[in-house]
Amino acid sequence: MKRLEARVFGWVQGVGFRAYTRWRAKELGLHGYARNLPDGSVEVVVEGPEEALKKMVDYLWVGPGRVDDVKWSISDRVEGLEGFRIL
Repeated sequence: MKRLEARVFGWVQGVGFRAYTRWRAKELGLHGYARNLPDGSVEVVVEGPEEALKKMVDYLWVGPGRVDDVKWSISDRVEGLEGFRIL
């Protein structure tokens, strides 16, 4: 198990991006959350198998709206998140 922490930049608020992220996370069996940040970006934190996390990064690039950039990292710091929440 690993943890993906990502920030998605562009026109990603108010376009269903967080709901799309929840759908993809459930499809991949990942647990975590997505939330809008004050600067207009979306923060996505998910935990699961590393291959699924890498696939999630690919999905973040093609989400609804317009994605200009995705900054992400994968770490061993796992908190045992359950389900997927939109914050």
